[in-house]
Amino acid sequence: MQRPQRPRLSINTMIPNMLTMLALCSGLTAIRFAYEGRWEHAALAIAAAAVLDALDGRIARLLKGSSKFGAELDSLSDMICFGVSPGLVLYFWSLETIGRFGWVLVLLYAVACALRLARFNTAHDDPEPPEWEEVFFIGIPAPMAAGLVLLPMVISFNIWEEFFRRPEVVVMFMLLVSWLMVSRIPTYSFKKVKLKPSWILPTMLIVGLLAAGMLSAPWTTLSIMLLGYLGLIPFSIRSYRAMKKRAETED
Repeated sequence: MQRPQRPRLSINTMIPNMLTMLALCSGLTAIRFAYEGRWEHAALAIAAAAVLDALDGRIARLLKGSSKFGAELDSLSDMICFGVSPGLVLYFWSLETIGRFGWVLVLLYAVACALRLARFNTAHDDPEPPEWEEVFFIGIPAPMAAGLVLLPMVISFNIWEEFFRRPEVVVMFMLLVSWLMVSRIPTYSFKKVKLKPSWILPTMLIVGLLAAGMLSAPWTTLSIMLLGYLGLIPFSIRSYRAMKKRAETED
């Protein structure tokens, strides 16, 4: 009886996997910061996990180091960083005051994230979708969900802390974001968006302004970015429907 072969990991596959492990450690550390009441550090740790999560896939493709092992590790890391950590951070920050109902919401958010990741992973087993569909996600991706569910906390670092820390406000965001994750709403996948040549320089200018904003006023800039993403959802729905209608007409 032959033993199953172990996956061979080269340096090209190890580098993105190490970034994934760093993201996992950052997401778990956010829970410790929240337990200690260091809310800004907790939010920064989850933001760092999101940045590392965005980098590992791109570096894997750049180095041609994508692997099944890396994909599974990335999915497990996403579940902890963006499905478990944000819920626990919000529980310590606000939801603990409403007892069992607050914990039920933490579980609901985690389950919604698990379902969203499972749907994303199994989508790769389906036949190749049309090229225009690759511009969209179905539902919001897990890293963005983590940012949106933490939006009350992020805004509270600047203004109206007492209001945004109220459990009913946090409950509303957790229910909305949990629904958006498992919904069939199409949202833009910025990995696949192709810019017209005339938009390249304006886009670079916007990115530069956002980078400057993150350095000088991180919480205000992050709040604007997250609110801007929410504002883009109606436009992504309209674009999806227009592209689908055009594809059906051409067929």
